[in-house]
Amino acid sequence: MSMSFEFLTLNEDCASPTELSWEQNGFVTDLESDENEDDNKEMTTGEVYLEACKLLGVVPVSYFLRNLGSTTVNLNHHGLGPMGCKAISIALVTDMQINKLELADNGILAEGAKYVVEMLRANFTIQHVDLSQNNLLSEGAQHVANMLLDNISLKSITLSGNGFIDDDGKYFSDALSTNSKIKELDLSHNEFCGKGGEHLGHLLATNEGLEVLDLSWNYLRMKGAVALSAGLKVNTMLKHLDLSWNGFGNEGALAMGEALKFNNTLIHLNLNNNRLTNEGVGMLCKGLEFNDTLRVLLLAYNSITVEGALALVNVVKSTHRSALEEINISNVLVNENFVHLLELTCQEHPSLDVQYGGVGGFIAKKPPKRIDPMKVIQDYLDERKLRLWDFFRNIDKDGTMRVPVAEFRKAVQQSTIPLDRYQIEDLIQRLDRDKTGIVDYRGLADTRKQMMRDHRRHLKKVESRQKKEKQKSDRILKTFQTAVEAVTPQGSMVMSPGAGKEDSGGPHPFSATPLSSWHHIVMSHSSRYLSNDHVHLPMLGSSTHYRPTSSPGMRSYSQPNLLDDSPLPSRGKSISAQGARSDPEMSRNSTLTRSRPALNPKPPEGKPKSKKVKKKKVKKRTDKDTKKTTPLAK
Repeated sequence: MSMSFEFLTLNEDCASPTELSWEQNGFVTDLESDENEDDNKEMTTGEVYLEACKLLGVVPVSYFLRNLGSTTVNLNHHGLGPMGCKAISIALVTDMQINKLELADNGILAEGAKYVVEMLRANFTIQHVDLSQNNLLSEGAQHVANMLLDNISLKSITLSGNGFIDDDGKYFSDALSTNSKIKELDLSHNEFCGKGGEHLGHLLATNEGLEVLDLSWNYLRMKGAVALSAGLKVNTMLKHLDLSWNGFGNEGALAMGEALKFNNTLIHLNLNNNRLTNEGVGMLCKGLEFNDTLRVLLLAYNSITVEGALALVNVVKSTHRSALEEINISNVLVNENFVHLLELTCQEHPSLDVQYGGVGGFIAKKPPKRIDPMKVIQDYLDERKLRLWDFFRNIDKDGTMRVPVAEFRKAVQQSTIPLDRYQIEDLIQRLDRDKTGIVDYRGLADTRKQMMRDHRRHLKKVESRQKKEKQKSDRILKTFQTAVEAVTPQGSMVMSPGAGKEDSGGPHPFSATPLSSWHHIVMSHSSRYLSNDHVHLPMLGSSTHYRPTSSPGMRSYSQPNLLDDSPLPSRGKSISAQGARSDPEMSRNSTLTRSRPALNPKPPEGKPKSKKVKKKKVKKRTDKDTKKTTPLAK
């Protein structure tokens, strides 16, 4: 539905307060038109903007007018609101100068995003847009995603801090499954959790153009990290990934390490402040042993000590093909051993730069594990087939099994029993608990029994803890494998021709009057702007004129398989190609899973079983009635 220009204009009989304020501030000179000017003169972008502000009743932004000739317009923190954003969008419909538009923190809401999106359907010059901190919410996410389905000019879009939730991740996943022009996407400071991580992991698995993805300051946690890692494993384009401040812990580090074993494109990985410990660093190092592309690894503000720092440098030193050039552990205090190891590593990898907190850290020294003296004595006696009495009879002349502490210590030191000074003192404390100065070695047998019980109990606890940790790791790896198998076939299905057409062809009306029509209305303020000599005017009738010409062209250029007439063969090709790129074993497993029903050998075995049942029934009938068996046998 289109509106007439007379309906949009204000009442000419009485001037509005906005017009009066413009006259007082000198803006009226920009709106005046000289009736003697040439009728074919075209309005500039600034004049269109001023006229749009007049029609919408908003105050023009002088900064915008002063910077119309530049390629970048920074309107961050200007308090535009939805209507102010609409005026900007109307003016930029046919602008050919600006390629970067920044509208962060303007309170434009979903309504303002709707106008910007509609403008981007007609403007092919703008390549970078910043809509961060505008409280777009789910409605705004849907508007932006619908525009991304067929936009061919945008290269980067910033949507940080807009309150997006898990379900909104599906909008971006579906849109970017067919859009390979977007190179940078910023979704930081939103509210994506585990489910949102699954959608974004699917995005990584299916997108073929995204190079920079910022998901910092979300709530991905372990589930989201596992899903993202699964998508990263099969991704072949992403170079920069920021997952800082997501708190996914060592479990997420385990999945990330598995992804790094296969990914061969990622260059920059930010895992700052994710509750990682030395154990999580060790899991990452297992993946770094097979990775030869990652150059920058940020691990600051995690619970890492010198042990984790040593593990990181060791993996670089032991892996000759490692490409790591920067490791950030700026909050970790290291020791001299680490500095020495780093110097040796830099001789083989001169480009390596490790940023640490300083020298002064230490590895917590646990008391050395000494063998229980009771066990040492018992093993000593067993080897020589001796008894306790045989050992102590030289110092216990009376046979009371009680000797002074000094004589006991001297006898043990002079013997060939392999006990050090600490073990001897420990043994004396056990045998003389009351500090009487007399050692009663009758308690050696009972003490040894208690020692064996404690030892078995300790081994049982360690075994139980290790079993639980292994089960947890196996469960995470199984989830990771399942996620990889899930995103691979789904990616090929989303990229099929049918799915792409259904997503882009749905009716998503944004406004009763498209911005291009507003632009046309503003420019037709007088009859001299209605001339058909202007080349650009016929293109401004409706934004729908741009969809059929741009969308197929973009898809045929970036993804030729999307225009194939036979969807089934293309589906198979995309699956096999993706599997070959990332993990041949994965594609083989997924193929077997899909073909299991055809390979099931059970149906041939079912027939003889049915025959046996019939025979049994025949026998039963013969026992009951011999007359009825004759026809059955025939």
